[in-house]
Amino acid sequence: MSTSEGLSDPAPGPTGSSAAPTAGSRVSIPDVIRKKRDGEKLEEEEIWHFVQAVTRRTMQDGQIGAMLMAIRLRGMTPDETLVLTRAIATSGRVLEWPEEWRGLLVDKHSTGGVGDKVSLPLAPALAACGCKVPMVSGRGLGHTGGTLDKLESVPGFLVSQSPEQMMQILEKVGCCIVEQSEELVPADKVLYALRDVTATVDSLPLITGSILGKKAAEKISALVLDVKFGSAALYPTLESAQQLAQSLVSVGSQLGICTAAVLTKMDGPLGCRVGNSLEVLESLECLEGRGPGDLRELVTTLGGILLWQCGRASSMPHGATHIAKVLDDGSALSTFRAMLQAQGVEAEVARALCAGTQEERFQVLRRAQSQEELVAQHEGTVQQIFALPIAQVLHGLGAGRTQEGQWINHRVGAELLVSVGQRVRKGDPWIRIHYENPELSDADRRNLQGALILEDSEPFAPGSKVAKTILPQKVTGLVVEVGVR
Repeated sequence: MSTSEGLSDPAPGPTGSSAAPTAGSRVSIPDVIRKKRDGEKLEEEEIWHFVQAVTRRTMQDGQIGAMLMAIRLRGMTPDETLVLTRAIATSGRVLEWPEEWRGLLVDKHSTGGVGDKVSLPLAPALAACGCKVPMVSGRGLGHTGGTLDKLESVPGFLVSQSPEQMMQILEKVGCCIVEQSEELVPADKVLYALRDVTATVDSLPLITGSILGKKAAEKISALVLDVKFGSAALYPTLESAQQLAQSLVSVGSQLGICTAAVLTKMDGPLGCRVGNSLEVLESLECLEGRGPGDLRELVTTLGGILLWQCGRASSMPHGATHIAKVLDDGSALSTFRAMLQAQGVEAEVARALCAGTQEERFQVLRRAQSQEELVAQHEGTVQQIFALPIAQVLHGLGAGRTQEGQWINHRVGAELLVSVGQRVRKGDPWIRIHYENPELSDADRRNLQGALILEDSEPFAPGSKVAKTILPQKVTGLVVEVGVR
């Protein structure tokens, strides 16, 4: 593949204009930091100069950290955020695709949650519907899981793929799930690492620039964002998550990407399984038309929006129906199997996972050495199962990492044996923990028991995890609310 078919050189400015600094630029980094520290609005040239200095590593880490903190404390206007995102997107090379794929390139991004395995069934389902999905995903950090970590629990799966390899996989399969390459948005890699150690992760303009910078570099046509809120999410309230969602939709639309956002609840885990290999198993169930209802709801909802955005469905409900069909008829599962093989998994391993029994699947992914079930302390109806204590215990048992590059145990995880709204008796098992070394401690058991909330009430049907959908103003002129609870 020639360079023009897979990668283009970074753009000189937001629209090819003179906004990017020239060789004779007199922009001073300390002056830019001081200006933002004092709450002033930055000029386009100043923002571009900052991002290029980050990319070329001509700034000291202390200066970058100071700038990040100034942005975190003082914020950015929508115009500043748009310029920042464009500068990040073009800090490296930009992916290019065949002209005949125009309008079909779509992607999804989640702000992170517990048990959030949506990408695994969604990408092949979209490809089975005729889309092209060049999904650039991340790893887990802190208590939230990472899509790449889940897929790497499959023996042989290679998340590192060059743009040329991505092109080949998309031509053959229709979807790929890969890690960010060194050539793609290098400024974001530097900023993201320093945001984590400078307590600036939750900055709205920095989140917007990081997420949409990568998506703009993918050259996609449509994007749906799953913005989580709740006790196990980055943003605890619906209102704070909505601010981020509106920023993402606005900036994404101005970048030429048809962008929508769905606000979803993240107090309890998504699905019934948490932990890398266990989430692969549950994703396979979803791809077979089975599995937890809340997982299927998010896959069909997000997929339905993307099919509508790119013109392959007449409405969002029609798109959701189309996604449900490819889950039920096996075509999404066949696409997932093809993606596994295209990304390095041996044919027999892919067959055992996608067409094998539960036991064959466990033979591929391997069980943890120990499993232990905890039981309900008294009778009652399950009001809530809080995700954060479960994720924190699993993190301590080796399922997550505290720093980039740390080894994790893909087999550590948890299975929920009861669901919200269900009546349980004293002594009924409610969770099964899979662990190896370290072992489950008494403190872990106490923390886990605190996650189960029982009350003496009648059983009930749990509500939807989808709280709101936000569409571009040019499409709707308003925020569309779906099942606000």
